[in-house]
Amino acid sequence: MRTRTLGQGLVVSAQGLGCMGMSEFYGEGDEAESLATIGRALDLGVTLLDTADMYGPFTNEKLVGRAIASRRDEVVVATKFGVERREDGSRGGINGSPDYVRAACDASLQRLGVDVIDLYYQHRVDVGVPVEETWGALSELVAAGKVRHLGISEAAPDTIRKAHATHPVTALQTEWSLWTRDPEENGVLATVRELGIGFVAYSPLGRGFLSGSIRSIDDLEPNDFRRHNPRFQGENFAKNLELVDKVNELAAVKGATASQVALAWLLSQGDDVVPIPGTKRVRYLEENAAADDIRLTEDELRAIDDAFPVGATAGERYPDMSSINR
Repeated sequence: MRTRTLGQGLVVSAQGLGCMGMSEFYGEGDEAESLATIGRALDLGVTLLDTADMYGPFTNEKLVGRAIASRRDEVVVATKFGVERREDGSRGGINGSPDYVRAACDASLQRLGVDVIDLYYQHRVDVGVPVEETWGALSELVAAGKVRHLGISEAAPDTIRKAHATHPVTALQTEWSLWTRDPEENGVLATVRELGIGFVAYSPLGRGFLSGSIRSIDDLEPNDFRRHNPRFQGENFAKNLELVDKVNELAAVKGATASQVALAWLLSQGDDVVPIPGTKRVRYLEENAAADDIRLTEDELRAIDDAFPVGATAGERYPDMSSINR
């Protein structure tokens, strides 16, 4: 797989692997298959693995740690802090206090079984703590050799600028895909490009919707959080499915899958963009990775934009958007 550079020097694969769904949110997990998926990703040259302390909670970092124990030098490990959860899965809010930053980093290092975190994100912005204080503590972690690069997730342009002024931001992680075009409209994409910050796009397949394989809410397991996502509800679902079917038609002409075209579209948006499609199965990983070989012409890109224009998706991204873009 080709490589891309985030920020001023973090070289990663053109696609990463989102590991969240291996432990939570997308139905039941399968540890053996998840470990095999991560191993296959490394075999294919996918070097960027994305996790967070709150996934599981806490178990996803341990899973990733087991998967990379014998292949540490092949991996760029990215994890996150800031969304507090308890062992029973309940939530404790957003925390960006310096003491919490330091404690969370030490805990993640232990769970991952590594000496240093390659890319450490502030998962959500704590409006009760100035971002400069949070990033002051993060800068100390870099100086101490516990973290190599810093990132921020779901942050507004002004917040990104304040963080970057405190310590260089290597990557912004925010949702971006054909069905979430917000960064193109809210100034986030323009801001990171002005500052030389890489863009890591999570949910680049619209939580699986862009694959075209989800035809009904009943295709999701009973404990799948997408059942409560506004875009998967009632009339929103029907309207969004019509949009995806148009992408399916374009993909068929290209001799590709809808997922591959959706990823190729993101990859074509600039060399500073790295999508991190999540999967817990080898076959989907291989399908996604093959998108690296797809080249879309200008005519094809226009046709995709015509089929799935900015603002066309029905419904909010989350049931509660209060912690987004702060």
